[in-house]
Amino acid sequence: QVQLVESGGGLVQPGGSLTLSCAASGTFFSINTMSWYRQAPGKERELVAGINSGGGTNYADSEKGRFTISRDKNTVYLQMKSLKPEDTAGYYCNLRSPVDNVNYWGKGTLVTVSS
Repeated sequence: QVQLVESGGGLVQPGGSLTLSCAASGTFFSINTMSWYRQAPGKERELVAGINSGGGTNYADSEKGRFTISRDKNTVYLQMKSLKPEDTAGYYCNLRSPVDNVNYWGKGTLVTVSS
């Protein structure tokens, strides 16, 4: 069974920074992509950034330059800078391998950007 546990969310003022972490445990293919998605109230879940096991990254266009994704083995990080109120959302960690295309999700961590 695969478990993804996110941490690092919280309340931050506009313009501030926050780093999210997600640790994956259990049995899964070593070739995989770990990603961050977010879902704001009333909106669909959207991809923020992803990083594969080879270190390749992809970002949503709106987050390029503000967010940085990185990973250390089975832990993925999302450094967020210059946060805006519209970044307020639940942030969810995802792991997927191209071998079986099974999506694993964490329970999410809430980020609130407000003064």
